[in-house]
Amino acid sequence: MRDRGGPLNGIRVVELTKVWAGPYAGKLLAHLGAEVIKIESRSNLDEMRAYGGVDIDAAPYFLSINQEVLSVQVNMKTAEGLDLVKRMIATADILIDNIRPGAMERSGLDYESLRAIKPDLIQCSIKMWGSDGPLGYQTGYAPCFAALSGLTALVGYEDEPPGGMNIRYGDSTAGACAALACVAALHHRESTGEGQFIDLSAVETMTSLVGDSLFAANVTGAVPTSDGNFHPQMSPHGAYPCAGGGWTSIAVANEAEWQALCSTLDAPALAVDPRFITLAARLTNRHALDTEIGMLTAGHDAAELAEKLGNAGVPAFKSMSSLDLATDAFLWDREAYRMVSDHRNGTRPIIGPSWRISPDPPLVERGAPLLGEHNACIYRDLLGLRETEIDDLIARKVID
Repeated sequence: MRDRGGPLNGIRVVELTKVWAGPYAGKLLAHLGAEVIKIESRSNLDEMRAYGGVDIDAAPYFLSINQEVLSVQVNMKTAEGLDLVKRMIATADILIDNIRPGAMERSGLDYESLRAIKPDLIQCSIKMWGSDGPLGYQTGYAPCFAALSGLTALVGYEDEPPGGMNIRYGDSTAGACAALACVAALHHRESTGEGQFIDLSAVETMTSLVGDSLFAANVTGAVPTSDGNFHPQMSPHGAYPCAGGGWTSIAVANEAEWQALCSTLDAPALAVDPRFITLAARLTNRHALDTEIGMLTAGHDAAELAEKLGNAGVPAFKSMSSLDLATDAFLWDREAYRMVSDHRNGTRPIIGPSWRISPDPPLVERGAPLLGEHNACIYRDLLGLRETEIDDLIARKVID
């Protein structure tokens, strides 16, 4: 176990997690310097080891989210396997789980039972609806979190059915909140000596992101619906097509910016068009305005147009694609991307932590682990097992 530095250096985290939300929390803690041990098994794989590939040690989704994590194999369906898990937890500061509701309790890994072996343990349990209540038995994935939280109903264009989204806001947001709660619980433990149980609901986490919409009906009398890029105090406000499939995002907040936009686009007639002469008029006729602006931007390079508009005092930026982001020199210079070890190709890039810490930044240089890559060091060095004991556990598939 190497010293990587960082503010969580010396903190040990045990993960009983799968898919995205739980592993994302573990990744963030690892990126802060914690030692994170992921418990898994060949007979009960993390689904991410299968998504996007056939090699469980090279699946792209798993590689993207498990940097600086240690992997140890345990068959938790055996009594000896559960005992090994408890022994690992007894050495840990934090336990994170996001497995199915009821599974931890059936395995004797509920918080009260674990406190008996580690009184100051911090346990963070991530569930769709939390760990108790009438819906606590239900489970789901990120699209479920978004739908149940009210977010899906708000994503889409005006006057069209909700479009929802096919990205993991629900998982990564719940994971980030879990990591934050764990750090807060560490502070509480340092102040009081007490551990804490963190009951995190992914649905409630997502609902907190649309809090203004929750109460809008009480204030305005209208139930919020999907409204595209509409802004009640800005127009034009949206993303506009450019040459080569590019897009530029523009937000005009006042008359000076409106005049500067028209001047930069060489559209003097637009500036005096009665439909757009005031902000109120532009808001009323925003769909027609978007069409006019789109025709004017279509021949421009997105980045060049954004620069021209910015120089003229108009808030505008190129809408970056994934390829744009992956090749952006500024992000590479900022170390938003890091090169880490890779068992197949030597090294590969990852999305690194979004913060810079000095002094004593944590090292982030090791890629996702092979299944069971750290069996020997954890069983031998952490739990003190002899090689003959480890070999016997492997032979009997307690370590699988």
